Amino acid sequence: MPDIDAFLAPFRITDGSKFRLSKHDPRDTNGFDISKAAAKAKLDEGISHMREMQEKLFAQNEWSILLIFQAMDAAGKDGAIKHVMSGINPQGCQVHPFKAPSDEELDHDFLWRTTCRLPERGRIGIFNRSYYEEVLVVRVHPEILARQRLPMRLVTGSIWDERLKDICLFEDYLSRNGTKVLKFFLNVSKEEQKKRLIARIDDPSKNWKFDVKDVDERQHWDAYMQAYEAAIRATATEQAPWYVVPADDKWFTRVTVMAAIISEMRKLDLAFPLVSAATREKLAGIRKALEND
Repeated sequence: MPDIDAFLAPFRITDGSKFRLSKHDPRDTNGFDISKAAAKAKLDEGISHMREMQEKLFAQNEWSILLIFQAMDAAGKDGAIKHVMSGINPQGCQVHPFKAPSDEELDHDFLWRTTCRLPERGRIGIFNRSYYEEVLVVRVHPEILARQRLPMRLVTGSIWDERLKDICLFEDYLSRNGTKVLKFFLNVSKEEQKKRLIARIDDPSKNWKFDVKDVDERQHWDAYMQAYEAAIRATATEQAPWYVVPADDKWFTRVTVMAAIISEMRKLDLAFPLVSAATREKLAGIRKALEND
Protein backbone atom coordinates (compact mmCIF):
# COMPACT_ATOMS: atom_id res chain seq x y z
CA MET A 1 0.00 0.00 0.00
CA PRO A 2 1.25 3.56 -0.70
CA ASP A 3 1.85 6.03 2.14
CA ILE A 4 -1.19 5.48 4.33
CA ASP A 5 -2.06 9.14 4.92
CA ALA A 6 -1.65 10.05 1.25
CA PHE A 7 -3.83 7.09 0.30
CA LEU A 8 -6.56 8.12 2.76
CA ALA A 9 -6.48 11.85 1.97
CA PRO A 10 -9.22 11.83 -0.72
CA PHE A 11 -11.57 9.96 1.61
CA ARG A 12 -10.89 11.85 4.86
CA ILE A 13 -13.23 14.82 5.29
CA THR A 14 -12.42 17.40 7.96
CA ASP A 15 -13.82 20.56 6.37
CA GLY A 16 -17.49 20.03 5.65
CA SER A 17 -17.93 23.36 3.88
CA LYS A 18 -16.07 21.99 0.86
CA PHE A 19 -17.78 18.60 0.78
CA ARG A 20 -19.93 17.49 -2.14
CA LEU A 21 -21.03 13.87 -2.23
CA SER A 22 -21.29 13.96 -6.02
CA LYS A 23 -17.49 14.38 -6.14
CA HIS A 24 -16.98 10.99 -4.46
CA ASP A 25 -17.22 8.01 -6.80
CA PRO A 26 -18.36 4.76 -5.09
CA ARG A 27 -16.04 2.88 -7.47
CA ASP A 28 -12.93 5.00 -6.83
CA THR A 29 -9.86 3.15 -5.53
CA ASN A 30 -7.42 6.08 -5.64
CA GLY A 31 -5.23 4.07 -8.00
CA PHE A 32 -5.00 1.19 -5.54
CA ASP A 33 -6.35 -1.93 -7.26
CA ILE A 34 -6.32 -5.00 -5.07
CA SER A 35 -7.46 -8.59 -5.45
CA LYS A 36 -9.51 -10.41 -2.84
CA ALA A 37 -6.50 -12.53 -1.84
CA ALA A 38 -4.22 -9.49 -1.55
CA ALA A 39 -6.87 -7.64 0.44
CA LYS A 40 -7.14 -10.52 2.90
CA ALA A 41 -3.36 -10.48 3.33
CA LYS A 42 -3.43 -6.72 3.98
CA LEU A 43 -6.23 -7.19 6.50
CA ASP A 44 -4.24 -9.85 8.35
CA GLU A 45 -1.23 -7.55 8.46
CA GLY A 46 -3.30 -4.59 9.59
CA ILE A 47 -5.18 -6.54 12.23
CA SER A 48 -1.84 -7.49 13.78
CA HIS A 49 -0.97 -3.77 14.10
CA MET A 50 -4.40 -2.96 15.47
CA ARG A 51 -4.12 -5.71 18.07
CA GLU A 52 -0.83 -4.26 19.34
CA MET A 53 -2.31 -0.76 19.53
CA GLN A 54 -5.44 -2.02 21.24
CA GLU A 55 -3.33 -3.59 23.98
CA LYS A 56 -1.63 -0.24 24.56
CA LEU A 57 -4.98 1.57 24.45
CA PHE A 58 -6.34 -0.77 27.13
CA ALA A 59 -3.22 -0.61 29.33
CA GLN A 60 -2.88 3.18 29.07
CA ASN A 61 -6.57 3.59 29.99
CA GLU A 62 -6.73 7.23 28.87
CA TRP A 63 -8.29 7.28 25.42
CA SER A 64 -11.38 5.55 24.10
CA ILE A 65 -12.26 5.14 20.43
CA LEU A 66 -15.72 5.38 18.89
CA LEU A 67 -16.17 4.01 15.37
CA ILE A 68 -19.44 5.02 13.69
CA PHE A 69 -20.64 3.20 10.58
CA GLN A 70 -23.38 4.73 8.44
CA ALA A 71 -24.53 3.62 5.01
CA MET A 72 -27.42 2.66 2.81
CA ASP A 73 -28.61 -0.92 3.13
CA ALA A 74 -26.32 -3.58 1.61
CA ALA A 75 -23.35 -1.20 1.56
CA GLY A 76 -21.28 -3.61 3.67
CA LYS A 77 -21.34 -2.26 7.23
CA ASP A 78 -21.63 -5.70 8.83
CA GLY A 79 -18.91 -7.15 6.62
CA ALA A 80 -16.52 -4.28 7.31
CA ILE A 81 -17.02 -4.58 11.06
CA LYS A 82 -16.61 -8.36 10.93
CA HIS A 83 -13.47 -8.48 8.79
CA VAL A 84 -11.67 -5.42 10.14
CA MET A 85 -12.32 -6.01 13.82
CA SER A 86 -12.09 -9.82 13.83
CA GLY A 87 -8.65 -9.92 15.44
CA ILE A 88 -9.38 -7.46 18.23
CA ASN A 89 -9.58 -8.71 21.81
CA PRO A 90 -13.36 -8.91 22.46
CA GLN A 91 -12.82 -7.82 26.09
CA GLY A 92 -11.79 -4.39 24.82
CA CYS A 93 -14.32 -3.94 22.03
CA GLN A 94 -18.09 -3.50 22.06
CA VAL A 95 -20.45 -3.43 19.06
CA HIS A 96 -23.85 -1.77 19.33
CA PRO A 97 -26.35 -1.92 16.45
CA PHE A 98 -29.08 0.71 16.63
CA LYS A 99 -32.49 -0.20 15.24
CA ALA A 100 -35.81 1.61 15.63
CA PRO A 101 -35.94 3.29 19.06
CA SER A 102 -37.94 1.74 21.89
CA ASP A 103 -40.66 3.54 23.85
CA GLU A 104 -38.16 4.18 26.64
CA GLU A 105 -35.67 5.68 24.19
CA LEU A 106 -38.36 7.89 22.66
CA ASP A 107 -39.00 9.33 26.12
CA HIS A 108 -35.47 10.78 26.15
CA ASP A 109 -33.52 13.25 24.01
CA PHE A 110 -32.30 11.91 20.68
CA LEU A 111 -28.70 11.44 21.88
CA TRP A 112 -29.61 9.52 25.02
CA ARG A 113 -29.70 5.95 23.75
CA THR A 114 -26.30 6.20 22.08
CA THR A 115 -24.72 8.12 24.95
CA CYS A 116 -25.51 5.16 27.20
CA ARG A 117 -23.39 2.96 24.92
CA LEU A 118 -20.27 5.10 24.63
CA PRO A 119 -17.00 3.17 25.11
CA GLU A 120 -15.14 3.35 28.41
CA ARG A 121 -11.54 4.55 28.55
CA GLY A 122 -9.19 1.97 27.09
CA ARG A 123 -11.87 0.46 24.86
CA ILE A 124 -13.12 0.58 21.30
CA GLY A 125 -16.82 1.12 20.74
CA ILE A 126 -18.49 0.41 17.41
CA PHE A 127 -21.86 1.90 16.46
CA ASN A 128 -23.60 0.12 13.59
CA ARG A 129 -25.80 3.12 12.77
CA SER A 130 -25.94 5.81 15.42
CA TYR A 131 -27.39 9.14 16.46
CA TYR A 132 -26.93 10.16 12.82
CA GLU A 133 -30.12 8.23 12.05
CA GLU A 134 -31.91 11.20 13.64
CA VAL A 135 -30.78 13.44 10.77
CA LEU A 136 -30.95 10.77 8.08
CA VAL A 137 -33.90 8.36 8.23
CA VAL A 138 -35.95 10.74 10.40
CA ARG A 139 -35.23 13.58 7.99
CA VAL A 140 -36.26 11.46 5.00
CA HIS A 141 -39.34 10.23 6.89
CA PRO A 142 -40.48 13.23 8.97
CA GLU A 143 -43.55 11.29 10.12
CA ILE A 144 -41.16 9.50 12.50
CA LEU A 145 -40.54 12.83 14.20
CA ALA A 146 -44.18 12.94 15.26
CA ARG A 147 -43.60 9.83 17.39
CA GLN A 148 -40.77 11.47 19.34
CA ARG A 149 -43.17 13.42 21.57
CA LEU A 150 -41.38 16.73 21.21
CA PRO A 151 -43.24 19.90 22.19
CA MET A 152 -44.75 21.13 18.93
CA ARG A 153 -43.31 24.61 19.22
CA LEU A 154 -39.82 23.08 19.11
CA VAL A 155 -40.44 21.28 15.81
CA THR A 156 -39.55 24.03 13.36
CA GLY A 157 -37.99 24.20 9.94
CA SER A 158 -34.63 24.59 11.65
CA ILE A 159 -34.77 21.29 13.54
CA TRP A 160 -32.32 19.46 11.23
CA ASP A 161 -29.75 22.25 11.40
CA GLU A 162 -30.23 22.35 15.18
CA ARG A 163 -29.71 18.61 15.53
CA LEU A 164 -26.61 18.70 13.33
CA LYS A 165 -25.23 21.50 15.48
CA ASP A 166 -25.97 19.44 18.60
CA ILE A 167 -24.14 16.45 17.10
CA CYS A 168 -21.11 18.54 16.16
CA LEU A 169 -20.92 20.03 19.64
CA PHE A 170 -21.41 16.59 21.20
CA GLU A 171 -18.53 15.13 19.20
CA ASP A 172 -16.34 18.08 20.14
CA TYR A 173 -17.24 17.42 23.78
CA LEU A 174 -16.31 13.74 23.40
CA SER A 175 -12.97 14.59 21.79
CA ARG A 176 -12.13 16.98 24.65
CA ASN A 177 -12.85 14.18 27.10
CA GLY A 178 -10.59 11.58 25.52
CA THR A 179 -12.91 9.82 23.05
CA LYS A 180 -11.57 9.72 19.50
CA VAL A 181 -14.55 9.73 17.13
CA LEU A 182 -14.15 8.25 13.64
CA LYS A 183 -17.11 8.20 11.27
CA PHE A 184 -17.40 6.03 8.18
CA PHE A 185 -19.90 6.54 5.39
CA LEU A 186 -19.73 3.49 3.14
CA ASN A 187 -20.55 5.08 -0.19
CA VAL A 188 -22.24 2.42 -2.30
CA SER A 189 -23.82 3.19 -5.67
CA LYS A 190 -27.49 2.58 -6.33
CA GLU A 191 -26.57 0.13 -9.09
CA GLU A 192 -24.29 -1.92 -6.82
CA GLN A 193 -26.91 -1.94 -4.07
CA LYS A 194 -29.41 -3.40 -6.54
CA LYS A 195 -26.98 -6.19 -7.46
CA ARG A 196 -26.45 -7.07 -3.80
CA LEU A 197 -30.15 -7.07 -2.99
CA ILE A 198 -30.83 -9.37 -5.95
CA ALA A 199 -27.99 -11.64 -4.78
CA ARG A 200 -29.68 -11.93 -1.38
CA ILE A 201 -32.83 -13.12 -3.10
CA ASP A 202 -31.05 -15.54 -5.44
CA ASP A 203 -28.87 -17.17 -2.76
CA PRO A 204 -30.95 -19.20 -0.25
CA SER A 205 -28.19 -18.85 2.34
CA LYS A 206 -28.60 -15.06 2.16
CA ASN A 207 -32.39 -14.90 2.12
CA TRP A 208 -32.42 -14.14 5.82
CA LYS A 209 -30.56 -10.89 5.11
CA PHE A 210 -33.22 -9.63 2.74
CA ASP A 211 -35.68 -7.09 4.08
CA VAL A 212 -38.41 -5.71 1.83
CA LYS A 213 -37.96 -2.37 3.64
CA ASP A 214 -34.57 -2.07 1.97
CA VAL A 215 -36.28 -1.98 -1.42
CA ASP A 216 -38.80 0.56 -0.16
CA GLU A 217 -35.98 2.82 1.01
CA ARG A 218 -34.43 2.76 -2.48
CA GLN A 219 -37.33 4.90 -3.60
CA HIS A 220 -35.93 7.66 -1.39
CA TRP A 221 -32.34 7.37 -2.63
CA ASP A 222 -31.92 11.00 -3.69
CA ALA A 223 -33.38 12.26 -0.40
CA TYR A 224 -30.96 10.06 1.52
CA MET A 225 -27.99 11.30 -0.49
CA GLN A 226 -29.00 14.89 0.26
CA ALA A 227 -29.35 14.04 3.96
CA TYR A 228 -25.94 12.35 4.06
CA GLU A 229 -24.31 15.29 2.33
CA ALA A 230 -25.89 17.73 4.78
CA ALA A 231 -24.78 15.62 7.75
CA ILE A 232 -21.18 15.32 6.57
CA ARG A 233 -20.99 19.01 5.65
CA ALA A 234 -22.19 20.02 9.12
CA THR A 235 -20.18 17.60 11.27
CA ALA A 236 -16.85 16.89 9.54
CA THR A 237 -14.03 18.24 11.72
CA GLU A 238 -10.38 17.47 12.39
CA GLN A 239 -11.36 16.14 15.82
CA ALA A 240 -14.12 13.89 14.44
CA PRO A 241 -13.43 13.26 10.76
CA TRP A 242 -15.68 11.52 8.28
CA TYR A 243 -14.24 8.89 5.98
CA VAL A 244 -16.32 8.67 2.81
CA VAL A 245 -15.25 5.20 1.72
CA PRO A 246 -16.00 3.91 -1.80
CA ALA A 247 -18.07 0.78 -1.19
CA ASP A 248 -18.73 -0.84 -4.56
CA ASP A 249 -15.72 -3.12 -3.99
CA LYS A 250 -16.21 -4.78 -0.59
CA TRP A 251 -12.58 -5.77 -0.10
CA PHE A 252 -11.29 -2.32 -1.00
CA THR A 253 -13.79 -0.90 1.50
CA ARG A 254 -12.50 -3.15 4.27
CA VAL A 255 -8.84 -2.37 3.62
CA THR A 256 -9.61 1.37 3.56
CA VAL A 257 -11.53 1.24 6.84
CA MET A 258 -8.70 -0.70 8.46
CA ALA A 259 -6.11 1.78 7.15
CA ALA A 260 -8.11 4.70 8.53
CA ILE A 261 -8.38 3.17 11.99
CA ILE A 262 -4.65 2.41 12.10
CA SER A 263 -3.78 5.92 10.90
CA GLU A 264 -5.96 7.61 13.53
CA MET A 265 -4.84 5.33 16.37
CA ARG A 266 -1.19 6.10 15.60
CA LYS A 267 -1.89 9.79 16.25
CA LEU A 268 -2.85 9.04 19.85
CA ASP A 269 0.74 8.15 20.85
CA LEU A 270 -0.41 5.01 22.63
CA ALA A 271 2.14 3.34 24.91
CA PHE A 272 2.31 0.94 27.80
CA PRO A 273 2.42 2.86 31.10
CA LEU A 274 5.86 3.30 32.67
CA VAL A 275 6.32 2.37 36.31
CA SER A 276 8.43 4.28 38.79
CA ALA A 277 11.96 3.35 39.82
CA ALA A 278 10.63 2.35 43.25
CA THR A 279 8.09 0.00 41.65
CA ARG A 280 10.77 -1.54 39.42
CA GLU A 281 12.94 -2.13 42.45
CA LYS A 282 10.03 -3.77 44.21
CA LEU A 283 9.32 -5.96 41.18
CA ALA A 284 12.98 -7.03 41.10
CA GLY A 285 12.66 -8.12 44.73
CA ILE A 286 9.49 -10.09 44.00
CA ARG A 287 11.18 -11.73 41.00
CA LYS A 288 14.12 -12.80 43.16
CA ALA A 289 11.75 -14.22 45.76
CA LEU A 290 9.92 -16.18 43.06
CA GLU A 291 13.20 -17.62 41.76
CA ASN A 292 14.10 -18.81 45.24
CA ASP A 293 10.65 -20.26 45.91
